[in-house]
Amino acid sequence: MKVVKAEDAVGMVLGHDITEIVPGEFKGVAFKKGHIIQETDIEKLLRIGKEHIYIFEIDENTLHEDDAAIAIGNLICGEGIYFTEPKEGKINIMPKYKGLLKINREVLDEINDLGDMILATIHGNRLIDEGHLIGGFRVIPLTIEKEKIIVAEKILKEKGPIFEVKPFKKLKTALIITGSEVYKGRIEDKFGPVIERKVKAFDSEIFYKTIVPDELDIIKDEIIKSKNMGGELIIVTGGMSVDPDDKTPGAIKATGANIVSYGTPVLPGAMLLVAYLDNIPVMGLPGCVMFAHTTAFDLLLPRICAGEKIFRKDITRLGYGGQCLSCKVCTFPDCHFGKN
Repeated sequence: MKVVKAEDAVGMVLGHDITEIVPGEFKGVAFKKGHIIQETDIEKLLRIGKEHIYIFEIDENTLHEDDAAIAIGNLICGEGIYFTEPKEGKINIMPKYKGLLKINREVLDEINDLGDMILATIHGNRLIDEGHLIGGFRVIPLTIEKEKIIVAEKILKEKGPIFEVKPFKKLKTALIITGSEVYKGRIEDKFGPVIERKVKAFDSEIFYKTIVPDELDIIKDEIIKSKNMGGELIIVTGGMSVDPDDKTPGAIKATGANIVSYGTPVLPGAMLLVAYLDNIPVMGLPGCVMFAHTTAFDLLLPRICAGEKIFRKDITRLGYGGQCLSCKVCTFPDCHFGKN
């Protein structure tokens, strides 16, 4: 730092907080450290007795914290993401619209490993609404070596942005409710309304709904019929356990569908099945989806509705963080559940 006359400090970076005191009215910071002195600031500086001030010298090899934050912000934000105006070297990361939040954890770690800058985030692979804070980037010192920013820029240009929001697709969804007790009218269907509400939350709609008995061939035929009718997501509810009358897993397999996983390391939702029939996702849902607030279905549905294909490793990795605590006041997805 060096000392300069206030009148000569325009465009320079203030190296310390400057306090203003108005007896009986105000005592606080008039100018914060890191403030870039403007022509309009000179009169106030002189009025509060600051004829000389300490300023940071920024040479060709250093960047002011705000300039560095903007440079990095332009590269970490991908599709559907923006950052706020920098303040004291900090920017907030925000979504432009509702969708599935994706965060590149590998690149995030590389940036944080560089030092002199930090990037904090929430978890990815979750629904995010417009206006929801995703994270924040901040330069730690008031000025930072340009070389460090150049290294960060090289990483980001080579490996892509860290943040992206994938919009949800309007999937034509077929809902096949199994259960002879429901089919014969012995009990009321409680599954349908739950699934319709969850699917609608991701901008999709139920275009075909039917109730069928626990008969393997009937369930199989309805799955194939749903695909031929243009279904883009097929959901089959019930009949997912190992009881003799539970025929849903066998029916899905009998269609020729490729079973990605029958069983997920998630509680509740362990008996959930994910398959693909000619690239159309088919999900077999256990009974817990009907009465539990949050299950494995809630972890996978957003990704499917965003157009992502689910692979077995996507499911097996859910075990870490896969135990729901059934909190009295549910805050999902703002909790640990499903955040591997």
